[in-house]
Amino acid sequence: MGTTSLLACDIGGGTQDILLWRSAQNLENAVKLVLPAPTQVAAARLRRARGLGRDVFLHGWLMGGGAVHRAVDEHLQAGLKVFATPAAAATFADDSARVQAMGVSLCEQAPAGALPIPFGDLNLAELNSICSLFEVALPQTLALAVCDHGFSPGFSNRKFRFQQWTAFLERGGRLPDLLISDPPAHLTRLKALQEQAPGCLLMDTAAAAAWGALEDPAVAQAAQGPGVCIVNLGNMHTVAFIVRGGKVLGVYEHHTRCLDQATLADHVARFISGRLSDEEVFAGRGHGCARLPQAPQGLPGPPAVTGPQRRLAQGLGWPTAVPHGDVMLSGCFGLLAAVLQRGQDGAPRPPSAIS
Repeated sequence: MGTTSLLACDIGGGTQDILLWRSAQNLENAVKLVLPAPTQVAAARLRRARGLGRDVFLHGWLMGGGAVHRAVDEHLQAGLKVFATPAAAATFADDSARVQAMGVSLCEQAPAGALPIPFGDLNLAELNSICSLFEVALPQTLALAVCDHGFSPGFSNRKFRFQQWTAFLERGGRLPDLLISDPPAHLTRLKALQEQAPGCLLMDTAAAAAWGALEDPAVAQAAQGPGVCIVNLGNMHTVAFIVRGGKVLGVYEHHTRCLDQATLADHVARFISGRLSDEEVFAGRGHGCARLPQAPQGLPGPPAVTGPQRRLAQGLGWPTAVPHGDVMLSGCFGLLAAVLQRGQDGAPRPPSAIS
């Protein structure tokens, strides 16, 4: 029996986008939420504790950094103490010595007077509480997306993350392979989600956004022809994919904050034509650039853009992918499409639109 309901959560650095899908319900009537990302929520709690002059105790799971990392730095700079369990502290660095060098003290129990602040990328209890107010039950099947740099103590996490994309391309770049159920041990953020929600399906946020963009009929049509470049302008990361058929032929990744419109346009144009090097992207504080030999040296149509920072491409003539009429839920629609395209025996199937 195939999947008949799904909770899809696309967990980014700025927002967490949520879709409660049921096969018996029109997609337009499904519950959809755009909430602050867990890192933003934890950062807000840290700021509130700083305003109260309270030391804090961070506990729970490894999660995304970004806003919460900055909030911890500000807490310490204010002369307040930060305590954390080793699991929560792994949010800040793969090496515990580096975490302690930041000024974070490791412990298993909350010291007297320290305000406990939970860590974790998944807020199922809170989400269930919200939905129950409207008599909505959460689906039991979960598909979750986060950006995972991977465990790489003593090695650049940007390079390590991009090595995962390169390995994916070398395995053939098959879109269905982007959805996994058992992440390798070095993908510690995905592993933490698996421990919080056993049996969940997992994907990278950029991959989910790209797959979701393919739910836009115009983007799907271009991908079935010569190919299409999909650019996901996320709050933290910008990732571009060259897609043809059911395969990814090239990947480019950079930090969104390091890009202006001119650099974005130049990088994407040279990525598509094969004239952008991995070394140049990394030297500019990005992650990297890689293409398969069969990747085209150009494409007839413009890139399709998605993501919350798509205004960065405004004026470039790049059409916005609008899957199922909603530009903010591309990642959720990508997760849903990927789950539905898995065979009943768990084997992935080629991409096709959500019915």
